[in-house]
Amino acid sequence: MPQLFTVITPKEAWLRLEPHLSPVARVETIATADALGRVLAEDIVASSDLPFFARSTMDGYAVRAEDTYGASESLPAYLKVTGEVMMGRPAGISLSPAEAALVHTGGMLPQNADAVVMIENTREVDASTIEVVRPVARGENVLQIGEEVARGEGVLSRGSLLRPQEIGGLLSLGVTKITVFQRVKVALISTGDELVPPEEEPKPGQIRNTNAYTLAGLASKAGAIPLRLGIVKDNHEALTAAAQRGMREADIVVISAGSSVSTRDMTADVINSLGPPGIMVHGVSLKPGKPTILAVVNGKPFFGLPGNPGSAMITFELFVTPCIYKMSGCKQPPRRFLTAKLTRNTPSAPGREDYVPVKLEEKEGQLYAEPVFGKSNVLFNLIRADGLAQVPLDRAGLAAGETVLVILL
Repeated sequence: MPQLFTVITPKEAWLRLEPHLSPVARVETIATADALGRVLAEDIVASSDLPFFARSTMDGYAVRAEDTYGASESLPAYLKVTGEVMMGRPAGISLSPAEAALVHTGGMLPQNADAVVMIENTREVDASTIEVVRPVARGENVLQIGEEVARGEGVLSRGSLLRPQEIGGLLSLGVTKITVFQRVKVALISTGDELVPPEEEPKPGQIRNTNAYTLAGLASKAGAIPLRLGIVKDNHEALTAAAQRGMREADIVVISAGSSVSTRDMTADVINSLGPPGIMVHGVSLKPGKPTILAVVNGKPFFGLPGNPGSAMITFELFVTPCIYKMSGCKQPPRRFLTAKLTRNTPSAPGREDYVPVKLEEKEGQLYAEPVFGKSNVLFNLIRADGLAQVPLDRAGLAAGETVLVILL
């Protein structure tokens, strides 16, 4: 077993774990309208053109483009208005030379029309005549049949994370039911003799168990189903039983261990006793989060996170969140990183990757990161922050004005 603090970089730690992660095989069919945040388990091909009729993208007049060529303010084109296309109905109008029809955004184009003149580029002469003061080209202000999506075109691929726009796009094609991967289940175990439930008044030496709830929130945010398995005392048999339950009920097991070295060692011993291959990483060059454990037991990933709430949240975001997306079948997880300029000098120690809570602010189009100084593992520093600024492990800090990578919280 790797010894504690035989540390490796966060990237190396992830690369050791990642080859053992596979998407869950379970799928289900659900209503498309209820699929926000789910991961598609099938390829979607358009069964029809979208739009299936040519329609206007502007309020204006449907015209034959050639009737407007050369039109200007001083020499407008005069067109006869032969009718109005009513919304939600077939056009029912056919244009002859020098004719136009009033159309609204989304309305069907009349027969023989091939462009739409914006209403701002026309002047009404009388009830049946308009002046066109700007020419239009064929296809201008028109959405052609199949221009958005052509019949038989691949729309979305297996592994797509469904956002609001995907939901709307699928429903516009009449796809009302889809097959998605079932949500990954994450078992959350909190260990420590000092822990009491949040509703209980702690006695001297005790603290409320917050990890079960903050980590459950992070799991839910990543699309997983959190299973809070309660508080486990610092007892080998009790922790083993809880870990075995986690293996039975969940796809991922997360143990937030107590702060003592003996508790961390017990967590490592329990994980290694459950099955192969066992612990792959025990110690990461990271602040906060150096004693983090990454393991796999009989195909299921296990994580041993620091018991401190702030450290637990940061290491969960760095390791468990990408694991959830990977096991959810998501090919392209949502972007969780951005860059910003530091507003103040930020000290660190070389040889470890440091994550500093920062408050983000935009000024004149530039994003700035204001460090929230204090103990790195304090939970309320994260409450005051919008993200975590990364100080690379080969740097002894960053200077004000430097560009920094920020993980969004």
